[in-house]
Amino acid sequence: MQIQAYLFFDGRCEEALEFYRKALGAEVTMLARFKDSPEPPPPGTVPPGSENKVMHATLRIGDATVMASDGRCTGRPSFQGFSLSITVPDEAKAEKLFASLAEGGQVQMPLTKTFWSPRFGMVADRFGVPWMINVAH
Repeated sequence: MQIQAYLFFDGRCEEALEFYRKALGAEVTMLARFKDSPEPPPPGTVPPGSENKVMHATLRIGDATVMASDGRCTGRPSFQGFSLSITVPDEAKAEKLFASLAEGGQVQMPLTKTFWSPRFGMVADRFGVPWMINVAH
């Protein structure tokens, strides 16, 4: 069994995929647009003019799979009540990833030494997705 995060970017999914490709070295392994669906979406679920928005995407970040979509394309994504956590083998990698995710985002806890890790920090990226970066002890 696996648990995978599914993130809804409400109209900014393609931008987010490109950001994660650059910031995290993520690889988009699947991308389907609403116009690619063999059936039209149920009435009222996707605004007119959203045909080129991302219906579903899969991306690999290290050994993990994260799924994403533009969802209802409302332009108001809300990422609350969770964080995506990345554990890296060394401090240099932590610094690099943290800085990349913080670009245009908001540092919630600076990357610093803690009692459980040589480096740990929390940041919400430019899309509001919360991340925790942790160096394996």
